[in-house]
Amino acid sequence: MSARDEIILMRRRAIVFLETSKYLAGRGDYDVAAFNAEQAAQLYLKSTLLEIVGDYPRTHSIIFLLRELERIGFDEASQFIKENKSGLHTLEDSYLTSRYFYKSFDKEDAEYLISLVEKVVKLCENIRNRLGKS
Repeated sequence: MSARDEIILMRRRAIVFLETSKYLAGRGDYDVAAFNAEQAAQLYLKSTLLEIVGDYPRTHSIIFLLRELERIGFDEASQFIKENKSGLHTLEDSYLTSRYFYKSFDKEDAEYLISLVEKVVKLCENIRNRLGKS
């Protein structure tokens, strides 16, 4: 599989995770909706890094992935982290707690995390557009 094919696959899966998250939240499955939202953000960020630099860190940390964008010169990632740090930590928690600990998410949590992931996608799209990679 070429890098381009991998980028397309990751991005498609990210969108499916996001759509699934919305569907699950609508059904009242807030914990799994939060997990799917996190997966969407993680894959979208990784696909963006793969497209820009040809690789991505093997991590589950959304903040670390955003810091990678900051490190390679995208200051808007730094501002995004600053404005959304608490929510980004909650988003990361949704991955960890779904697998290893007991923690519940409610409707407000799920809706907030979905909206946060939509902002992550928009940030990535803005960066890609700046580079002419739409």
